[in-house]
Amino acid sequence: MTTATLPSPQFAIPGHAIPGLDRSGVERIVREIVLRSRGIPPSQAAAAGRNGESLRGVEPKLVVSISARHCHLTDEHVEKLFGPGRRLTPMKDLYQDGFYAAEETVMVVGPKRKMLPTVRVLGPTRKASQVELAFTDGISLGIDLPVRASGKIAGTPGCVLVGPAGAVELGEGVIRAERHVHMNHADAAHFGVRDGDRMSLVIKGSCGLVLRDLLVRADATSKLEVHIDTDEGNAADLDHAEGVELVRQT
Repeated sequence: MTTATLPSPQFAIPGHAIPGLDRSGVERIVREIVLRSRGIPPSQAAAAGRNGESLRGVEPKLVVSISARHCHLTDEHVEKLFGPGRRLTPMKDLYQDGFYAAEETVMVVGPKRKMLPTVRVLGPTRKASQVELAFTDGISLGIDLPVRASGKIAGTPGCVLVGPAGAVELGEGVIRAERHVHMNHADAAHFGVRDGDRMSLVIKGSCGLVLRDLLVRADATSKLEVHIDTDEGNAADLDHAEGVELVRQT
């Protein structure tokens, strides 16, 4: 997974004691200084023990990740594909806490037996299985991919998943996940947006472009991270981007 980040902000360290502060107040100020030096966004500052309020003057660190083709599985489908009693085996933690790339992969088979041989499974398991592809993947499979928010799979195309222990036919669930940005409620307040709003991602560089209509997915625990697919990342040459910026749409 490819990521790009904004440079950590700079700050000034106060050089004198502040009258009227007790020990807890001093500890709070020191903690803020440390968090500022690390470029910690409000979401991570809250996790570090603060009250979730934005650090004034500190721009949240923005991570932009290219989300390659992958699938999500139910517990039932994990057992059908990989064997009775099997559970997903975490291979690598993803940026969002509690999510991971699994050791397991599946073959995705589309119409006329066109296939993608090794599609990574992401964990943890879900209530409904889902395959997320880029448009070029859909062309390879012969599937006209609808653009949907993750989890919104009603009426979408299906496919066949093949694993070492069996196969599963999905009646629906193959999508191109619409680009989106995860954030904590404190980050949302910083940008002046709410869950379900739209933002633009500005990617600066020789192949710079603006990706509009990122879906805002704000909750209590997420870190600030944009997800785009491989087509979008390649078009912007994200690996060599000079900078990235989130902009509120008007």
